[in-house]
Amino acid sequence: MALRRGVDIVVGTPGRVKDFIVKGTLNLKCLKFRVLDEADEMLNMGFVDDVELILGKVEDATKVQTLLFSATLPEWVNKLSMRFLKVDRKTVDLVGNEKLKASASVKHLALPCNKAARAQVIPDIIRCYSHGGRTIIFTETKDSASELSGLIHGSRALHGDVAQAQREVILAGFRSGKFQVLVATNVAARGLDINDVQLIIQCEPPRDVEAYIHRSGRTGRAGNTGVAVMLYEPRYKHSVSRLERESGVKFEHISAPQPTDVAQSAGSEAADAIASVSDSVIPIFRQQAEQLLSSSSLSAADLLAKALAKAVGYTDIKKRSLLSSLEDYSTLHLQTGRPMWSPGFAFTILKRFMPEDKLADVKGATLTADGTGVVFDVPAADVEDYIQGIMVLPLFVK
Repeated sequence: MALRRGVDIVVGTPGRVKDFIVKGTLNLKCLKFRVLDEADEMLNMGFVDDVELILGKVEDATKVQTLLFSATLPEWVNKLSMRFLKVDRKTVDLVGNEKLKASASVKHLALPCNKAARAQVIPDIIRCYSHGGRTIIFTETKDSASELSGLIHGSRALHGDVAQAQREVILAGFRSGKFQVLVATNVAARGLDINDVQLIIQCEPPRDVEAYIHRSGRTGRAGNTGVAVMLYEPRYKHSVSRLERESGVKFEHISAPQPTDVAQSAGSEAADAIASVSDSVIPIFRQQAEQLLSSSSLSAADLLAKALAKAVGYTDIKKRSLLSSLEDYSTLHLQTGRPMWSPGFAFTILKRFMPEDKLADVKGATLTADGTGVVFDVPAADVEDYIQGIMVLPLFVK
């Protein structure tokens, strides 16, 4: 109804604006200004035909001022400006010929992680690197965003299927601190002003360098520092090298936080919480504390350490693979000192002392960079069997 009565400004997505034009609800005869924001993203998101139809509905472009904003200038954006802008159009270039660069205030980390391990690893990354601040996790698909948010306690999902009204509620809650983790598709990478984001996690290397720059740029803003962690499947490590070449980013390669790292971080938080407890509780719990001290062979420090562990939910410390980040797996390195042409050569050696059913649990066998060894994951419970078995082989195998 508002459009029929007449309005001064209309803001809309290409698809919705096109629908109103086709239905005759939106009349552009009196148009004086038109603005296309994120022009390069219109290309990436498949809005080429819609944008060209909308811009083509103006009969005399000389009577309309047109402004195109774009973070990058792909060929389509150049053609668009030549076709729909005035002959004497002006270009304001705030980037120049410099390579699109990531923020220097952001620490860029790359971490190998199988898709199956993400739900286990991501909460630990948040605990170790967010320092209590906000976290945005980027996924490539809407389904992945919804699935991951369901696995991470207290998080919310934001993607194209979320209604606009609900989207505003989610963003308001994230800004106000009602929840600290937002799981989003690229819809949140641009145009959103969210302060105090400490950590960015990208679940896989994005398809292009611009996407990585814009996503990682959600942290380290306004003079603050931040951390951007990019997960990748070990077999796709070349994607990390490609991003480094194209963006100028130098990734620090890390392994997933080990359970001991996470426990130490949680223990520090628990210690701070205990220090803030009122002294008024001491007389009530002193008798139980003294009984525990007198009945245990452990020192007071050891008992307190166990109490801190229990307070944050730890009764045992699990192992985690350095190669794939899978829990209860350990990474082994088989070194021969001579060329190995494929990871399969390692299985030839392992078959000499390990039964077939054990070898079936080996995961992610990969040649080392020098081609003289193989790294692979085995169940943590089997590590000692592998170590004992390798000891009986010739000396050139270690």
